[in-house]
Amino acid sequence: MFEHVLLISFFTLIIHTSETLSYAIRLAGVRTGKLAVALSLTGAIVLVSRTSNMLQGPMLGGLIDMAGKLHFDVQNDLRIVIAAASVGTALAILLFPTAVALSTRLIAHLEVAGSIPQMLKNSVSLQSIKHAGHHLRLPRWEMLSRFRLGSAPVRLLILNCIVTSIFTVSVLAALYASLLNPEYKLAVTMSSGLINGFATIIFTILIDPQVALLTDRAMQGKTGQEDIQKTLVWLMFSRFFGTLLGQVIFVPAAYWVAWIGPLFH
Repeated sequence: MFEHVLLISFFTLIIHTSETLSYAIRLAGVRTGKLAVALSLTGAIVLVSRTSNMLQGPMLGGLIDMAGKLHFDVQNDLRIVIAAASVGTALAILLFPTAVALSTRLIAHLEVAGSIPQMLKNSVSLQSIKHAGHHLRLPRWEMLSRFRLGSAPVRLLILNCIVTSIFTVSVLAALYASLLNPEYKLAVTMSSGLINGFATIIFTILIDPQVALLTDRAMQGKTGQEDIQKTLVWLMFSRFFGTLLGQVIFVPAAYWVAWIGPLFH
């Protein structure tokens, strides 16, 4: 059972690491002046995330089915999965300078190759893997000390934190709620869309357009590249705190879903 939880947590770590590292690709696009090319690279990130999510989903369902049959509480197991989201986000923050350096090179390769498959064919080799360590850039304290909170939109960071917490626990809360209210198990489980829908509205209307606007201003030279770098770094930290907030709202969200799910029955 514990090995099952660890495997689910591993996929969760990959999902949150890859999604958070998309900020590095965006910054590389601003630095090279090729944002459109950079954003096309996020397709590879999305592919990794969705593949991990596709593998994680049935395993989570199996864990909940097992808990229902054997009548044991999976709350602590699901909290381990949420903790994996925090670890994955923290890992992405540590890898951010390295990811920016690698993304800058990948953008140049993609521009020459014309497609991601051709880019991978041309640039991924045993020799390039051997030299990958040369691009390793771990965050230094001097670098982190420059990122003062006053340089980033606080409202944006708070919203990003809240949305991240909702996305982190939405499916887990719905699955746990199905154990709290087994009579309406299917209705409760499908109610995760209510939570995700609310978070998606906030992200689409209030967060994503503002990040895009800040990025465009940096591309046009209206603000310095250091400003967008600071904003993206703080957005990553807000995602990290959002995963921690997920631990707080997990159980209340599960009870809310368990209550509201049968209303649609």
